[in-house]
Amino acid sequence: MEYRTREPENLPALQRFGRWLALKQYQIEVTFGVYMFTPTEKFIFWSVVFLLSAMGSIATILYLPQHILFIINRAWFYVNGGESSGAFGSSNVVAAAKNALSLSLESVDPTNDLTSAATETLREL
Repeated sequence: MEYRTREPENLPALQRFGRWLALKQYQIEVTFGVYMFTPTEKFIFWSVVFLLSAMGSIATILYLPQHILFIINRAWFYVNGGESSGAFGSSNVVAAAKNALSLSLESVDPTNDLTSAATETLREL
C-alpha cells in the first residue's frame, strides 16, 4: 500500500521543491511530536530550527573553502615535502639566508672557528 498519491512527473521544479519541503516538515512534526505543541511552542521550535540551520549554512559557506584549502596544502606538503617553494616562498628564505651568511663570512676573521662552522653551514644550504 502506498502512503501518498502519485505526483505528476512534469511539475515545475519550484512546485516539486515546495512539496518536498512540506513532506520534510511533516516528517519532522511527526518524529519529534511538534504537531502536539501549542502555537507558541511551535513558533519557538521552528525559530530554533531555522536559527541553527541558518548559522550552520553561513558557517559552511564562510569557513569550508578555507578549511578545504588548508587540507589540500597540508596534503601537498606531505606528498611533496618541504623543499618546493610553497605559499611562503621557502626558496626565497633559503636564498636570503645564504646571502646573509656569505655577507657575514666576509666580515669575520678567517682563522676563527666560527668562520669554519659558518662555511660548513653554507655548504649544507
